[in-house]
Amino acid sequence: MTEDKALTSSAEKRVQLVVIGSAADHCTAEAAELAYRVGAEAAKRGAILLTGGLGGVMESACKGAKENHGITVGIIPQDETHYANKYCDIVIATGIGWARDFATAYSADALILISGGAGALIETCAGYLKGKPIIAIEGSGGTADRVKGTFLDERRSVMILSEQDPEKAVARALELARQRSKSA
Repeated sequence: MTEDKALTSSAEKRVQLVVIGSAADHCTAEAAELAYRVGAEAAKRGAILLTGGLGGVMESACKGAKENHGITVGIIPQDETHYANKYCDIVIATGIGWARDFATAYSADALILISGGAGALIETCAGYLKGKPIIAIEGSGGTADRVKGTFLDERRSVMILSEQDPEKAVARALELARQRSKSA
């Protein structure tokens, strides 16, 4: 693990990267593979991986991180921890349903969007409103392909950037998160 890439010094906190996207019932094999690669790269770079803690893109990203010795956090909408996927080290059982999408976005230093539907759009909008760096994986379908390269409204607070390569997406998200924390 090369933690030095996610940290600028040992005294600073690790970057928290949230991966958002399609749930199990709408997750394609391609989206799952992209999510796995994002999770793996996040772990290799020492970032803490956050997800909504359930299946599909969330589970695949967590699996990639776990298999590469990363730390995973699932922030689930249910009120019991057993609903989380088996790759979550830490489970935050919110019991607040869709409102948990704000908790995931607000807890992250940067967001990576893979495919996704309305729930992923909610998380993207929450991150956008807070001016967080957002990288959409181009070609993954769904919300990611619909919002890549755009501003979500007239505020133009943050451009939804895109990358085709998951490893480059993670590197870019971590760099943007570090830049944002320095300017805060």
